[in-house]
Amino acid sequence: MEKAVHLLKQRRYEEALQEFLAIEVDENQYPELSYYLGLCYTHLEKYDEALLFLEQVLNSVMSFPHIYQSRMILGYIYTVTNRFRLAELEFSRLLDEGYESAKVYAALAYVTHHQKKTASSIAHLEKALRIDPDNATALNSLGFILADGNIKLDTALGYCKRAVAQKPDNPAYLDSLGWVYFRMGKLDEALACIGKALQYGAENQEIRDHFKRVNQARARRARK
Repeated sequence: MEKAVHLLKQRRYEEALQEFLAIEVDENQYPELSYYLGLCYTHLEKYDEALLFLEQVLNSVMSFPHIYQSRMILGYIYTVTNRFRLAELEFSRLLDEGYESAKVYAALAYVTHHQKKTASSIAHLEKALRIDPDNATALNSLGFILADGNIKLDTALGYCKRAVAQKPDNPAYLDSLGWVYFRMGKLDEALACIGKALQYGAENQEIRDHFKRVNQARARRARK
């Protein structure tokens, strides 16, 4: 087990997986092995296999960190595979089980936003910031969601500025700040922020779409 865990920590996921699969354990050790197999399969983006092993962890008597992490990973898998309702259920179960944290609330906000539950998403992020007022993920997400709904744009601007101040090179944070400026009609500021976001995240389709929309808006304004 020790060699396999070492390979996992080195991010040599395929090698680690093969080591874990070769291990013979007794019944008491099986939940721990399932946990590590779930991690390996998740990193390798073999999500169906990961789900099978992580569910076994949740049905075991493993310690709090393993249960918490396994349910967070399940929520992550459902999120990246666009099964947002299932992700919401997993993150909500963490709260029901007493695992309250800014990270859980921020994750819930993301999946509820994708289900167009704007009010719920905002409420989750406000709870995240009450727990951790400087949580950059929550600051950025709340600023973006408010801007996207044209809600309290001055407040949204403050949240996004605080997120960017923590991570000035984060493309998502720069894009959100630019999107607030766009909603406020400050197109030059929007273009500057989203243009910088593109430098760090050129592969991100949402950032490219935002950049295009801002340029189109500037062109329309120039023709008037």
